[in-house]
Amino acid sequence: GGMLATALLLLLLLAAGPGRARRDALWEELLLSPLPSGDVAATFQFRTRWDADLQWGAVSHYRLFPKALGQLVAALGVRELHLALTQGFWRTQTWGQPPLQAPAGAELWVWFQPTVTDIDKAWKELSNVLSGIFCASLNFIDSTNTVTPTASFKPLGLANGTDHHLLRYAVLPREVVCTENLTPWKKLLPCGSKAGLAVLLKAERLFHSSYHSQAVHIRPVCRDPSCLAVSWELRQTLTVVFDTFSSGQGKKDWSLFKMFSRTLTDACPLASQSKLYVDISPNNKEKELLEVTPPPASVHEAIVQGDKRTYAVYDLLSPSLFNTSRSLNVQLKWKRPQDSSELPMPMLHAQRYVSGYGLQTGEISTLIYNTHVYRAFPVILLETVPWYLRLYVHTLTIITKGKENKPSYIHYQPAQDRRRPHLLEMLIQLPANSVTKITIQFERALLKWTEYPPDPNHGFYVSSSVLSALVPSVIAMKDVDAEQSPLFTSLFPSSDGSSYFVRLYTEPLLVNLPTPDFSMPYNVICLTCTVVAVCYGSFYNLLTRTFHVEEPSRGGLAKRLANIIRKFRGVPPL
Repeated sequence: GGMLATALLLLLLLAAGPGRARRDALWEELLLSPLPSGDVAATFQFRTRWDADLQWGAVSHYRLFPKALGQLVAALGVRELHLALTQGFWRTQTWGQPPLQAPAGAELWVWFQPTVTDIDKAWKELSNVLSGIFCASLNFIDSTNTVTPTASFKPLGLANGTDHHLLRYAVLPREVVCTENLTPWKKLLPCGSKAGLAVLLKAERLFHSSYHSQAVHIRPVCRDPSCLAVSWELRQTLTVVFDTFSSGQGKKDWSLFKMFSRTLTDACPLASQSKLYVDISPNNKEKELLEVTPPPASVHEAIVQGDKRTYAVYDLLSPSLFNTSRSLNVQLKWKRPQDSSELPMPMLHAQRYVSGYGLQTGEISTLIYNTHVYRAFPVILLETVPWYLRLYVHTLTIITKGKENKPSYIHYQPAQDRRRPHLLEMLIQLPANSVTKITIQFERALLKWTEYPPDPNHGFYVSSSVLSALVPSVIAMKDVDAEQSPLFTSLFPSSDGSSYFVRLYTEPLLVNLPTPDFSMPYNVICLTCTVVAVCYGSFYNLLTRTFHVEEPSRGGLAKRLANIIRKFRGVPPL
């Protein structure tokens, strides 16, 4: 009987095994990109696709997809979730367009299902749960820093409709990202940080860098080309920029061990695909500048962000890769030093600053650069400003090449004190080879003394502006199968072959508000207590003390003894 039961169990497992393997799959990928400035960017992407319907909560068995996130999506009616935790600022002018950019601090934007009745309640609950999962201060997201954009942040996955009332967006620019956020992020990976590309995720190296950004993207995608069924996709991405200038002869050589203090030894056993891409694209028409060792087994060409790129590909699942040596340490050497004049200028970049003097009024200025020689294109600008900076919307000016530039779409939602921030969205046409300057004046509000943070003189943060644009492509892009192309090319859907989608963030701003002298209450308390103790104490003492006239007594024992001694000496008594 026992043997028969065991045989049946084995048959069931064999029957269920392949089916379950087809239901979920993991792809992992690392892209190494030498940046024009000489730094190196490493972009990790771990993609888990699950052919299951999370919405109805019918799923009980989780294999590769993290249970914590799956249950969250099912319980709160989430259609799309995007969370990014970033330390540092991506310098677009010197580093070029990022594969995935995020603003400094914590950014969270979520699309909810139309079936969710109370969006604000679900949003509050979601931010609290994510705060616990990722050990971040997302519980500070409330109505004072949440907005509902109307034009920016369209769904990246399948969407039946785009009713923007189902969208919520918030940024916490002060959020500091460190190892306590990286550890839970790594625990969501099917192999953790024990095997595959995640072995390189050594915290002390990742945070010893110029820029660090980790993100989680959950969205519904088509299960097959006919798109009759829906799959759920989780992408965990991590981008880090290393400053690898080594001393001597202007060399900028680097290797996996130099960057991560580790090398690759194997692929994640649960991964269907595990690849390492190295960008070896020549900057100009001359011969290649980069030499990669060991030589790659294959080379992949792709149109990425409107430009033709060449990648050396290392497939960790290939049996021949680890035959010659037990570990893979990719090294990259420059054949000749790169000339600083060769730095390519990104097609679209922006910067923002605050100006003015005193602590009453000021001005926020945003500069948007279109460096394309002959093509104009529109850009959507999203500004979120806290309620304590009171914007004067009549002072809004948009100047391009010395002339006024009227936006073709504008949406403004005024702030309410202590309830919601300002929201300003505009669709602005950027002429070719131009700089567009957008300015708006504001007045600083006076806060209640209990509303100041513990370090009020540090200043108050204003979150980054968001630019969304379809930038004209230099090279016509062909339609490619998203399943076959590298992961870093397929997060943003491409509308057509002539342009590519870019989302950029400007710097966060630091604004000083009128701050009371918080040492004064201490001084007042000390002075008041002293005055009360001295004056009131003396007065109270006089009022409550009773006075008695003391009768002259014969004196005590000591006095009598002294008089006896004086009598013997012939001295008058006391």
